[in-house]
Amino acid sequence: MKLMIRTLSTSLSLILIVAFAMRAGFAVEQSSRIPRQALRSVPFLYETGDIAYSVATGNGFSSPFRRETGPTAWLTPVYPLLVAAMFQIFGVYTFAAFFATVLFNILFSTLACVPLFYAAKRIAGLGVAAAAAWLWAIFPNAMIIPFEWIWDTSLSALLAATLLWATLALADSGRLRNWCAYGLLWGFTLMTNPTFLSLFPFLLGWLAYRAHKQNCSWLSHAALATGTAILCCIPWTTRNYLVLHAFIPLRSNLGLELWLGNNDAYRDRWPGWLHPIDSQAEREKYAAMGEIEYVKEKRQEAIQFIFSHPRMEAHLFSVRFVALWTGSPTPWKDFVETHSLFIRFLFLCNMLAAVGTLGGLVVLYRKRNPYFLPVLVFPLLFPCAYYFTRALLRYRHPIDPVVLLLAALAVTELLQFGVRDGSRVA
Repeated sequence: MKLMIRTLSTSLSLILIVAFAMRAGFAVEQSSRIPRQALRSVPFLYETGDIAYSVATGNGFSSPFRRETGPTAWLTPVYPLLVAAMFQIFGVYTFAAFFATVLFNILFSTLACVPLFYAAKRIAGLGVAAAAAWLWAIFPNAMIIPFEWIWDTSLSALLAATLLWATLALADSGRLRNWCAYGLLWGFTLMTNPTFLSLFPFLLGWLAYRAHKQNCSWLSHAALATGTAILCCIPWTTRNYLVLHAFIPLRSNLGLELWLGNNDAYRDRWPGWLHPIDSQAEREKYAAMGEIEYVKEKRQEAIQFIFSHPRMEAHLFSVRFVALWTGSPTPWKDFVETHSLFIRFLFLCNMLAAVGTLGGLVVLYRKRNPYFLPVLVFPLLFPCAYYFTRALLRYRHPIDPVVLLLAALAVTELLQFGVRDGSRVA
């Protein structure tokens, strides 16, 4: 009996089935509550859907704000092109297109169990691997986000788990084709979510150090991976220069995001009403100035505000830090005041995940685990961009597989400590 329980609890196939069923079940249940007419269009009325609409209707990669404004580099191309393909296959703003896109999101989120399982197994063994994959399978954020957001978030979570797994696996490989494949993975990832760029030099640097310690040709290997990743981005960067007449390696919207998080209107609430997607005045300004000049002006205003309000910036940084890891800038107050048990459950899960992240890092460090550094950079560096702009749980979600890996490690260590302590008492 114990053997059967152990076999089932560590079965990746069973974990995948449960993960898919829970995500699909949530999507079906929510779809039954919302009129189909709303689902046909409302989820697409953001930058991703607007650009996808423009592509699907023959106007190219352009117009992120529901009016014709010409070519854009507001987003990198992978996910908007996927949504555009759904429009072309199932029709523009149809329920079938929405359902197909959500299904892809669910598949991306479910498949993240695979690299997460094997990365955790390499780091700490089969028990932690199964625990991490199970936590991801039942994590509320991972069930909600594939349905709620027609965005690259679920795909990015899959890519984050794959990047960690690939990095750990490549540490033991000196084959050039594996390093080239690693560069291709990075190229695709950057064309999906440029925020991962903050991790690239550190993960590649760790790999280069490992190769050097193993007397491999670390410089040529690292150069090959870097060159391959850059080659993947060159067509997009070249296109941006030709149509926008500016050097934009990946995305153009950082200036606006920085301004939205750092301006006179930002006090206790992020001024989302100033975003061009919601503000007609800002849309008109964007259209009149053009994308490049618009974001340049916003960037300059944001930088000026940051340097002229250092005390406020320190406060906002701390507020965003708390919000990113708990779901609210005032988590305890909101936990107590909300009347929704489900919202309380979400708060509790994310608070525990945050504590587990710290605990898992402590365990890795104290055990001198050789994979401590590549795991550390995910929770340490990836969120930094959002500490200066806007912090939401969905912005952290791409690294949630790694967060839950660390939480699983902390819980497993705590349970083992309890067993050892109980044995000594007995």
